[in-house]
Amino acid sequence: MKRAGVLFLAVVPVVATAVYFVLPSGAADAPAAPAPAGTQSSRDDAKDRAEQDHEQQRDKDDEIIASLPPGLAAPDKEELAHRLVSSAEHSTTDWRSTYGMIEDRDDDCGYTAGIIGFCTGTHDLLTLVEHYTGSHPGNGLARYLPALRKVDGTDSHEGLDPGFTDAWKAESELPEFRAAQEEERDRVYFEPAVRLAKLDGLGTLGQFVYYDAMVFHGTGTDESGFYALRERVLRKAKPPAAGGSEKAYLDAFLDVRRATMLTRYPDRDTSRVDTAQRRFLQAGNLALDTPLTWEMYGDSYTSS
Repeated sequence: MKRAGVLFLAVVPVVATAVYFVLPSGAADAPAAPAPAGTQSSRDDAKDRAEQDHEQQRDKDDEIIASLPPGLAAPDKEELAHRLVSSAEHSTTDWRSTYGMIEDRDDDCGYTAGIIGFCTGTHDLLTLVEHYTGSHPGNGLARYLPALRKVDGTDSHEGLDPGFTDAWKAESELPEFRAAQEEERDRVYFEPAVRLAKLDGLGTLGQFVYYDAMVFHGTGTDESGFYALRERVLRKAKPPAAGGSEKAYLDAFLDVRRATMLTRYPDRDTSRVDTAQRRFLQAGNLALDTPLTWEMYGDSYTSS
């Protein structure tokens, strides 16, 4: 959520697009419902064919990605991307100072924590702690997993207070948990965003636009999630990979994104679109070249 032409999944339903870009190979297949005798073999064959098609398409897309410039994946641009997102998420460009940040922002997402704003109510914080516990059993957050599973999808603190915030801050002092936060950020948000943006024919700015949108809107398949947002944009404008204008497509994307933000949070400040990304686009800075100046919630930032 291509060729030299159109993205293979541009017209695929949003759920399939999200699965393709978010889940690893083979993880997209849910267990099949019990089938009457005599039909299971045909279902298995269809499943095998779908898996083969999936693998072949990923291989083709991998070839395309490998042939393109690094864009936002270049080390200096990736660092810039994290600084830009941090200015929106934490009002600082020093994203490495935010591993231990944790607070309830009264936005129906429960606790927001860490470098990318993992949330107890939006599944990504739970997934982070599950993955971390898998490689570091007995860590200081593991005992909260039952409570995290219970509050997932809600803004509840049940089972988390009063100790979870202190446990998060303490664990965030450890290099292992800091690395886990970075790995989860890249796996869930940065890498899928850059990949899809490249397949849509977007340059470095467009790749960042996708990344920031994934962070804010999430990678779920609900109507306010990133993939549904992108699907609405595709009805309005063609991406460069389909022969469209990059600027026109990004203009449409930012329009739809801003409207989606305000639909969900009518009083939300939309600086990350209005006085950052939109300004970069209006300046024609599709390569996200530095020095870069932007505003976030009334504060000014510069990155050289």
